[in-house]
Amino acid sequence: MTRLKPILTLVAAAFAVAMLVSRPAMAFDTTAQYAVLMDGATGDVLWDKDGDTRMHPASMSKLMTLSMLFDALKAGTVKLTDEFPVSEHAWRAGGAASGSSTMFAQLGSRIPVETLIQGIIVQSGNDACIAVAEALKGSEPEFANAMTERAKEIGLTNSTFANSTGWPDPDQMMTAHDLARLARHIIYDFPEYYHYFSEKEFTWNGITQHNRNPALFLDPTVDGLKTGHTSASGYGLVVSAKRGDRRLILVINGLTSEKARAEEGVRILDWGFRAFKQYKLFAAGAVIENAPVWQGNYGQVPLVSANDVNLIMTPDQRKAMKVSVNYSAPIPAPIAAGQRVGTLRVEVPDKPMQEIPLLAGANVDRLGMFGRAAHALRHMIFGS
Repeated sequence: MTRLKPILTLVAAAFAVAMLVSRPAMAFDTTAQYAVLMDGATGDVLWDKDGDTRMHPASMSKLMTLSMLFDALKAGTVKLTDEFPVSEHAWRAGGAASGSSTMFAQLGSRIPVETLIQGIIVQSGNDACIAVAEALKGSEPEFANAMTERAKEIGLTNSTFANSTGWPDPDQMMTAHDLARLARHIIYDFPEYYHYFSEKEFTWNGITQHNRNPALFLDPTVDGLKTGHTSASGYGLVVSAKRGDRRLILVINGLTSEKARAEEGVRILDWGFRAFKQYKLFAAGAVIENAPVWQGNYGQVPLVSANDVNLIMTPDQRKAMKVSVNYSAPIPAPIAAGQRVGTLRVEVPDKPMQEIPLLAGANVDRLGMFGRAAHALRHMIFGS
């Protein structure tokens, strides 16, 4: 018999809910057309607005160019001191001659990789992006193909690339959710390079430019990542902040001005840190439920989680949360400690249902022949 029952005695009154309460979506909005707020540690999406709709990412897609370069650095095929050449294509399409965002790289010069990283992050240099693309894959179209393939490998399921810069193209499309995933990938998988994102200015070829990320200058807890703007995309921002031991990642796009981008970025981050808290439901190894056992030397087996069960949510979501266990009862002996025997289900409004494996918290041996016979007889007579 499959048993599905709400947990009432162990979760405490604040968590005890017999059924999910139907309620409207979270009452918070933004003037951005697209938005995703993500918890850095877990990758959970806390709030979104059309977060899985494909959009023009503009220069925010330069994060994928940087990710490709960080991959090469991590693999050892490229070093920070290596120098990449600036081709005529890089100079004309992304340099001073292009009229676009540039690090003012000189035609025919060779620039250290570390400098190109700073030119991309701080100065949003299209010339730096193209130089990286050509050095790593021979041409920008080949690099774009590699970007699309690599994006799939790291979980960016709705992203395609046509160039390294974010220049408008029908095939240069991402979602806010994918951009948040990409930012998290950079922050946690390449921590040795993340410090470049907090640099507020950089000078190259005698020209000093300030970081285009406005949140760096408005909020001291912000330490990255990238802005974007074209007529097709509007104004966008990928931003992350760390307060105490908590990190949030925010993506917004489709805003109408630099001022709106700056104000919305800081406003939503502030709201996110205030509104969402981490709640511990169960500690690793704590007994969540005692399940009946069939023909075992013990009548019950404790069900536990291998890891802490934590959830990030608002107080209102916490009140409406439903927690239940699901297992087939009785569980036949023998049972080995650590064996999966059930599932903990956590349902929270506006969030996907979570299912956590429940493990046996102890060994339960099978009864001997006479013990099994006695157990079966008792079950026939008394039903237990």
